[in-house]
Amino acid sequence: MLGVIVNVCTVLAGSIVGLLFKKGISEKFTSAIMCAIGLCTLAIGVKGIFNDNNTLAMILSLVLGTAVGTWIDLDGWITNLGERLEKRFAKQDGTVSVTQGFVTASLLFCVGSMTIVGCLNAGLKGDNQMLFTKSLLDLISAAILSVSLGIGVLFSAAFVLVFQGALVLLAGVLQPVLTTPMINAITCVGSLSILALGLNLLKITNIKVANQLPALVLAPFICWCLTAVGLG
Repeated sequence: MLGVIVNVCTVLAGSIVGLLFKKGISEKFTSAIMCAIGLCTLAIGVKGIFNDNNTLAMILSLVLGTAVGTWIDLDGWITNLGERLEKRFAKQDGTVSVTQGFVTASLLFCVGSMTIVGCLNAGLKGDNQMLFTKSLLDLISAAILSVSLGIGVLFSAAFVLVFQGALVLLAGVLQPVLTTPMINAITCVGSLSILALGLNLLKITNIKVANQLPALVLAPFICWCLTAVGLG
């Protein structure tokens, strides 16, 4: 869990730095930065997709996972939590969207190839190297995001702790059954969600990325099923 704790600390530190310098940075500058982050997020998503060549597993995982997430309204749960924070901390003039900052940062920091593989490495091998690398990137991202999206980014550290901590613990439990194709399937699905998040950041789409999170859980099971019937 050391890598997860370090990652949480860097998100907190980056957010605080961004909030401290927020007032001295113009909206024009923050908008340009958000576009840059969106493009980088797209690139990370596209790169991660090619970690797996089982297209059928990817499609089934994302479709079924999104159906489950939509059914239980996972996006609504996370958004409602952000809105509660917003009522408590948002400025009266509405210039700061705590909900947007919380949801966007939580998904950006938790849904991606580095998160998935890093947590699996930590849980399966006790290797935190990738999470340490991700922590450095998140330190920079949190600082930039908090300038644009405000205090909601700071609260995303709690989501990082719960989500990544659960992945590390789950990886330890599933160690005897997880195979390389299963891990690749999880990484690929997570990268697709990162791609969707990048499109949202660029304001091209308004995809409820949080509803895709169950796909990460279904991916290894679907991969196993396809392999069992000779389609993996």
